[in-house]
Amino acid sequence: MTDLSQYLPILIFLVIALALSGIIVFLPMAVARLTGTHNPNSDKLSEYECGFPAFEDPRSQFDVRFYLVAILFIIFDLEAAFLFPWAVSLDVTGWAGWLTMMVFLGELAIGLAYAWKKGALDWE
Repeated sequence: MTDLSQYLPILIFLVIALALSGIIVFLPMAVARLTGTHNPNSDKLSEYECGFPAFEDPRSQFDVRFYLVAILFIIFDLEAAFLFPWAVSLDVTGWAGWLTMMVFLGELAIGLAYAWKKGALDWE
């Protein structure tokens, strides 16, 4: 049989976190109802987009370039996130770590050149 008492601090932490998040979420709503500031009307419930009603269907398709830019951003953001731990641990990984990172950076450079050549970075 295992001793589950070592998990008690984690359980206490989770209970406190859930209680605090519940208080932060639900206390303002309760105070608004009790003080009378909760007064929904058509103006408050209408959609808001730069001061005028939406003129397109909200389910319209986005241009694929939005997704390409987002994917490229994530890729190069992760590249930067990988560079910091690599630089810190370079003395431990040695030449094998350096060579592996150079291969990784080379692949990213080829990918960037490919995206650039295909026009994924051009914005009209």
